[in-house]
Amino acid sequence: MGIGGLNETPFHAALKALAAPPEARFEVAVDGYVIDAVASGLLIEVQTRHVGQMRRKLERLLTKHPVRLVLPVTLERWIVRNALEGAARRRRSPKRGGMADALFELVSIPKLLDHPNLEIEVILVREEEEREHRPGAAWRKRDWVTVDRRLLSVAERRLFRGARAWLAVLPPELPDPFTTLDLKTGLRVTRTVAQRAAYVLRESGVIRCTGTRARSRLYTVTPEA
Repeated sequence: MGIGGLNETPFHAALKALAAPPEARFEVAVDGYVIDAVASGLLIEVQTRHVGQMRRKLERLLTKHPVRLVLPVTLERWIVRNALEGAARRRRSPKRGGMADALFELVSIPKLLDHPNLEIEVILVREEEEREHRPGAAWRKRDWVTVDRRLLSVAERRLFRGARAWLAVLPPELPDPFTTLDLKTGLRVTRTVAQRAAYVLRESGVIRCTGTRARSRLYTVTPEA
């Protein structure tokens, strides 16, 4: 089943209200799944993390219905730390996201990007993340656990239809051919994000590998059919 209203987070609820048109119905049962919102036959699903978890759901729904997958990307995050003793502390995270980071989230569904029933809306957001210190709960994060996320504002919204639409996120000065290092530099992202972006674009068929240079793969944009 999908995310229901009973266990919905405030962050997800705020995005759902933002993404749904005024006439939308919420938490609608369709083909054995609970859909976040339905409007004029369009199924709207907000996925705040781990797109791969809904791959099978998407594959099934897309056979019969137009689907809009809504992906939030954090442009700016404020972190509030609540210690067991003492006042809460609020700081801005140095990490900043952009449209290209959405490709990182699509690594599990590159073959679906060209499906005629799928469109993807990326929303760049500013958010606040509340963390609590719980000894023994998360040793990798020094026992700081995320307990809530809140939507502060929206910076940009963009709708992508078809795999080739994602070429718009590539930097305009990208050389031909290009490497993942060129992507990293042009997009100002990490090497991991650049590598996953290249993978998604390659697997969706909009770029192809043309060889190697100094053990780095060379890519070029596939001509439009």
